[in-house]
Amino acid sequence: MRKWGPLVAVCLGTFMLLLDVTIVIVALPAMAGGLDASLSELQWVIDIYALVLAALLLGAGAAADVLGRRRVYAVGTGLFALASLGSGLAQNAGELIALRGLQGVGAAAMFATTLSILGAAYQGRDRSFALGIWGAVSGAAAALGPVLGGVLTEGLDWRWIFFINLPVSVLAIWLTLRAVHEGRGEQGRRIDWAGTGCFALFAGALTFAVVRAGTEGWTSAQTGVALAVAVVALVAFVVVERRAAQPLLDLSLFRGASFVAVMVAALAFNAAAFGVLPYTEIWLQTLLGMSPVEAGLALLPLAVLSFVVAALTGRLLHGVQPRLLLGGGLLLVGIGALAQSVLDAGSGWAALSPGLAVAGAGVGLVSPSLAGAALSSVPQRDAGMAGGAVNTFRQLGFALGVAVFGTLVTSRMTDSLRGATPDPVGASHLLAGGGAGALHGRVSAHELHSAFASGLNTATLVAGAAGIVAGAAVLIWVRTPKAPTAGTPVKVLSEA
Repeated sequence: MRKWGPLVAVCLGTFMLLLDVTIVIVALPAMAGGLDASLSELQWVIDIYALVLAALLLGAGAAADVLGRRRVYAVGTGLFALASLGSGLAQNAGELIALRGLQGVGAAAMFATTLSILGAAYQGRDRSFALGIWGAVSGAAAALGPVLGGVLTEGLDWRWIFFINLPVSVLAIWLTLRAVHEGRGEQGRRIDWAGTGCFALFAGALTFAVVRAGTEGWTSAQTGVALAVAVVALVAFVVVERRAAQPLLDLSLFRGASFVAVMVAALAFNAAAFGVLPYTEIWLQTLLGMSPVEAGLALLPLAVLSFVVAALTGRLLHGVQPRLLLGGGLLLVGIGALAQSVLDAGSGWAALSPGLAVAGAGVGLVSPSLAGAALSSVPQRDAGMAGGAVNTFRQLGFALGVAVFGTLVTSRMTDSLRGATPDPVGASHLLAGGGAGALHGRVSAHELHSAFASGLNTATLVAGAAGIVAGAAVLIWVRTPKAPTAGTPVKVLSEA
């Protein structure tokens, strides 16, 4: 156990933190009823976790280099566990959103240290094996979230999607303290607090603006102010990073087309593959009447194909250029999303299965190859920074995807319900937020089904386009990397 203890500890934490990105999706209708939550509150329950994780990931990596990676990982896991307990005990939507944000803080501390812990613990073939297992766990976690969430929500209660983290966290902390040796980065490393704060403000204001646009419109004062804050924060981030001696993100990396294309791919990947799923689950449960377990199992083609393809990619496609796997995988994600935009008022869950399966195959190709493509797009000295950046863009993509697709779904629903109800805007937000039952008797069942189907079709069309454009960008602009030197893996992992 001592030999593989670090791997088990890191994989347990990684699985938990990535699982919690999507595990809440199936529980949204139950949360809406139990907490009397609105659509925007449900969006924030999902978004705040991914947003905080993205905003703090680079800063947490720097903190781990200064304070010690084992210490930061263990403390982050403990904070994640406490926040999970609080989330399960939350009595209203505001409490749950705040505690989900605290979960994101712990998750950032965990995620920022995983690769560096594995890099220090293993060498040679053991390292390749450890990274392969970690990659498979990472790829499967987000896809399995809705399935496990459905089982827990129906079998126990939606609160158990958070309580289940407690025993896993305790085991992960015990293994970390027992089997992981402490490690730090280079002496003299400092935490870029100003850069971390500016990036967090930018990401939060931008996401808030998109969520408010779905409720108040793009021309509303709240949306405009939030967008202005986001722009100012982004400008401040650029200024701070250009002047910082040890920046969170070296902005000169964006001069390279390969790096830009990979970051766009990371952003588009999580948005296109997972951003529409919250609304799909609400449709399955509140319009089609499926139970949480049934609704979770409806997404099984995505979960199964992503896991199987990820495993086969490591075995059968070893040595294939990461850009080909990444670009091809994104094209499949995009095609799979487009294949889901075929719903009408009479459609059932099976209409989604072919598209989910194709998207799942794409996820299985992208997940193991995204980090490799990021590392190969920059000089070796910047490998750790690139690894942190690609994970940051992934989580930011999910947060923005949920917000953008929510706005698209409700906007299209509003258009579809005009003439069917005196308040199409209010009806569309109630419908998208899981309140279909409250509309029965006021709007015909056929019109409700038709409106939701049209909203999902619009969102999946945009998601599909995003996946295809990102895949094409990778295939066109990401260059084939030069053969790495013998010392490269050690350097990459120790800085990640």
